[in-house]
Amino acid sequence: MKNNKKKFILFLKGMIMGIADIIPGISGGTIAFITNIYEDLINSINAFDLYSLRLLIKGKIKKFWIHINGSFLFLIFFGILTSLVTFSNITSYLITNHPIQLWSFFFGIIIISLFEIYKKIKNNNFIKIFYIFMGFIIGYIVIEIIPSSTNNNFLFIFFSGSIAVSAMILPGISGSFILLILGKYEFMINALKNLNFFILFTFGLGCLFGLIIFSKIIKYLLTKKNNFIISILIGFMIGSLNKIWPWKITLIYKLNKKGIQTPILQKNTSPFIFKKIIKKNPLILESILYFILGFFLMIIILRISKKKILNNKNLT
Repeated sequence: MKNNKKKFILFLKGMIMGIADIIPGISGGTIAFITNIYEDLINSINAFDLYSLRLLIKGKIKKFWIHINGSFLFLIFFGILTSLVTFSNITSYLITNHPIQLWSFFFGIIIISLFEIYKKIKNNNFIKIFYIFMGFIIGYIVIEIIPSSTNNNFLFIFFSGSIAVSAMILPGISGSFILLILGKYEFMINALKNLNFFILFTFGLGCLFGLIIFSKIIKYLLTKKNNFIISILIGFMIGSLNKIWPWKITLIYKLNKKGIQTPILQKNTSPFIFKKIIKKNPLILESILYFILGFFLMIIILRISKKKILNNKNLT
């Protein structure tokens, strides 16, 4: 009975991670840290090594499963997948019908997340400011280079998965935020909503590749170059914020396979110019309220993490 309770708690923690992974600004890695499973997650992922491969080739499935902490990983990833499938329909609806409110909500979450990540930097000096500025330049250039709509071929979907999954093992930056930058956020939300197995399988392969490769690199960098990595991430996120600005004007469209117009090039604008050109209510008051909602929701999550309400070590 007690063992079943432990399994259910792990599944719930995976679900919370999955919810976080849908929202740009909240990192699945941060939730893993809050719920006291971050170290186990990193160690389990890093267990995918040559020794585990030899066990698998030799057919020693039980030893392989124990070596990679398979039961733990299965429950966590099953919880994540459950949330992704469940909440993708809600997110898809909001993107289509209430985009200004949704992006304002996400904007508030990301702003408070930036302040929290900033606290992780240990040394307060000029070098830190320089690294943040470098990250800002990189983030801004990346956003300017990458179009609103990107390729939907196998390689780019695979690449998107391998990069976005780094958020699961990197507290701070969100995988959804990375998908936004790559122009694949709405695309993947719709793939989850419609259960497009080819796209999900391709993306999943990319995630698996990213977990195995990047987990070791990120673990090393966070251990040896923590201030550098965190500073660059902060700057990168600041430079990328224009990606989720609520009011945009589409300059260039293209027709997809279904004959629906999709934006290729968009330009941020003020809510007043948005109203003048698009002829729609910019919902300024609502956007401010949703920004505040996202801002304070993130504050509540962070306070929970500091009080360690979810950090019951006997259940992990």
